[in-house]
Amino acid sequence: MKTELCAYSVESCRTAARAGVDRVELCASPWEGGTTPSAASIRGARRVEGIRLQVMIRPRGGDFCYTDDEVAQMAEEIRFARECGTDGVVLGLLTPEGEVDRVRTACLVAEAGALEVTFHRAFDMTRDPMAALETVIACGCRRILTSGGSNTAVEGIATLGELVTRAAGRIEIMAGSGVNAANARQLAATGVDALHFSARGWRESRMRYRNPKVSMGGLDGVPEYATLCADEAKIREILKALER
Repeated sequence: MKTELCAYSVESCRTAARAGVDRVELCASPWEGGTTPSAASIRGARRVEGIRLQVMIRPRGGDFCYTDDEVAQMAEEIRFARECGTDGVVLGLLTPEGEVDRVRTACLVAEAGALEVTFHRAFDMTRDPMAALETVIACGCRRILTSGGSNTAVEGIATLGELVTRAAGRIEIMAGSGVNAANARQLAATGVDALHFSARGWRESRMRYRNPKVSMGGLDGVPEYATLCADEAKIREILKALER
């Protein structure tokens, strides 16, 4: 059973390597569900030893129906990630009808060349997951990250099992969304090839002076004086649960 951490910083990549996670998916913008990380972040993460590096290729938050300009940007970001020596890229494109965008996905897979390509949870926004499975396989992707078409992987566990059966080893199925130590073994029992998790924690700000009159973000539930990080204890709990 492979494990993958959704990481939003180089620091979290180091945490993943130290804890023994197999690979990381490096992203930016956690409150948008993950977008393409900066050039410096990709280079910094690549210098972390002991992990396989997957880079998110997503030009913006929101839906997965992209313009020609956005797809061209994604192709350029794939080229940059490849030049940085990453092991893989993570992407997902849909048509307005809620199907996998076969033509554009295949073009980006070709752009990735020898890199592993993961089709991310855009898969969970398709109208027919079994049809989407066949399209993603035909496009040449290495794996699919999915919660089984539900909000969390546990809620979509029946569909996850069906995807594993239908895939029949032709593509890797990786379960993600809401994965933790309490449900890791249950999800692993579906036969998925990997588990994807964020194990989120918060690191308190070192700021002693905090101006109460100014809010930079203005998002409810997002603290201004704490930084999102990967909680090493939570990661180790998940890995330990999988060893039982």
